[in-house]
Amino acid sequence: MTEKLISDALVLLDLDSGGVGHLRLNRPEASNGMNVPFLRALHDAVMAAHGEPRLRALLLTGEGPNFCAGGDVKTFASKGDGLPDYLREATAWLQTCVQGLLALQVPVIASVHGYAAGGGGFGLVCASDIVVAGESAKFLSGATKVGMAPDAGVSVTLPLLVGLRKALDIILTNPVLTAAEALDIGLITRVVPDEELAAQSLALAQSLAAGATRALGAAKRLVWSGLGARVEAQLPEEARTVAELSGTADALEGLAAVIERRAPAFRGR
Repeated sequence: MTEKLISDALVLLDLDSGGVGHLRLNRPEASNGMNVPFLRALHDAVMAAHGEPRLRALLLTGEGPNFCAGGDVKTFASKGDGLPDYLREATAWLQTCVQGLLALQVPVIASVHGYAAGGGGFGLVCASDIVVAGESAKFLSGATKVGMAPDAGVSVTLPLLVGLRKALDIILTNPVLTAAEALDIGLITRVVPDEELAAQSLALAQSLAAGATRALGAAKRLVWSGLGARVEAQLPEEARTVAELSGTADALEGLAAVIERRAPAFRGR
């Protein structure tokens, strides 16, 4: 039996009788691209999870063809000169969501299909405790590809997950990583057949929910606390950098290139 805690919203949250919470990114028509209303909804869902005493594990998924394609570039491009201010608000909401997932006292399992890209999708992957991906899933950092910089704590979490050299390679050259490649470098936890992704992810969440919840929460806190202070310290600097870069000619060109489905012509300014 499932209880709907947040329904009819950009982000949905259900809770089943075994204590598994299912947080679903619910903007499929935009590949769950993140704008301010979406991020506010995600924040509300994460905070609701914090306030739910029956929660014992949280399963994070995306509706539609992709887990999350990152920031909503069409919205960003429409802001013109107001983009830096808009991104200051957007990154503030995203930071709070990431901190909320890291601090949640139950395991967070991300179940990834399609693309996990940008600070949104890629960042949520890096901030989850366990990541299960379908074999056709793809992973892309993508920020520098559009003249921006990493956010969602990726500048800290990614090097810790995959190592400094690999993290710089991913951030600076923006390869599209297959699920097998992401598994090989330690970005994700396991790869399963696409048709088994939902079932296996749920089974894992149910297994964790049946465990010693307080012990699992304490173990998660101990592991993340070794880098948590560094993540929190880096988040304001990420937000400042993203807002500053969003006003540059290269960032505006990068957004236009994505929308127009062409290669960007950066000029270094």
